[in-house]
Amino acid sequence: MLGFLRSTKNKGKQEIHAIPSELRRDPVTGDWIVIARSRSKRPSDFAVTPAPPVKAAKDPFANPQASGNEEAVLRYNKEGTGDWMVQVIPNKFPAFTQQGECMVPSTQGPFEVVDGRGYHEVVITKDPIRDFAQFSHEEAEYAVRAFHERFVALSADACVRYISIFQNHGVEAGASLTHPHSQIIAIPVVPAAVRRSLGGAKRWNAKYGTNVHQEILKWERAQKTRLLFENEEFTVVCPFVSRVAFEMRIFPKKHQASFAELAPSEYGALGDALRAALGMLRETLNDPPYNFFIHTTPVNGQGTHEYYEWHIEILPKTATWAGFELGTGIEISTLEPERAAEFLRVNLPQWAKEEASTL
Repeated sequence: MLGFLRSTKNKGKQEIHAIPSELRRDPVTGDWIVIARSRSKRPSDFAVTPAPPVKAAKDPFANPQASGNEEAVLRYNKEGTGDWMVQVIPNKFPAFTQQGECMVPSTQGPFEVVDGRGYHEVVITKDPIRDFAQFSHEEAEYAVRAFHERFVALSADACVRYISIFQNHGVEAGASLTHPHSQIIAIPVVPAAVRRSLGGAKRWNAKYGTNVHQEILKWERAQKTRLLFENEEFTVVCPFVSRVAFEMRIFPKKHQASFAELAPSEYGALGDALRAALGMLRETLNDPPYNFFIHTTPVNGQGTHEYYEWHIEILPKTATWAGFELGTGIEISTLEPERAAEFLRVNLPQWAKEEASTL
């Protein structure tokens, strides 16, 4: 088997170890992942031709209300015109609705059941083809503004405990329509994955007295090998513990535990960070399917969580879970995040290179 060299210091001497694979543990979630160097691939190996989405006879988001959708709960028009840029509408086929009681549990055998009371909304951008990777600064800024303003508005409902904002891009990532759009789902429970992340950050804080995400970012900036892009407000990295090849994360530089704390003056900078990250992904892997989502703290009396930082996680569909992953929960990546970052940086958009060079 092909070996890989790593230097370590032992009593002043360097030892060389053959390591065809390596386990890395996330200090926040506690999850392990495997970097399988002996199965290492080139970027071109991940650049598959995405499956074409099934085209509807008519684009239901080209003119949402004419297609039978409800009136927008939020709408931004292009300045100086009556033409809209972003609309947020109730999902026509919602997973959560305002029907039912708020967190009144019942039991069915050994199981606990509550009504699926909440909200399910769609964030639609005007262009039927282009997404964040191709957006202008203004388009991205308005999309982020919609995310934030709806997050704050939905937080006002005392029944809501967690708000998930996400985008599915490509058939393999769960997108059923060709028109780019994001979704917002507000629910009456805190997801287990979020609780696990919060618990890990809290344990780190109790042990070391610091914020684990800030410590990670400090280390990443010093290392530079996985750093992809930064502006004055945000940093984009390939995480050291990447669950899939080319995973990326976007963190605010200023401490913000909740997405609600994002300032309106930061909408453009966050939009640029998303444009840069997804632009690199598009050029490197030929517009692969991906999911991105905002990981944030719960709302409405669930604690302040000052030891945590909200962030965006971007996961391209570069791997498929098989028996080992399903049986253990340990994901295998065939490309180190250090190499992934190197490949991605080559395709950093020119505007982003110029912006980053001013820091």
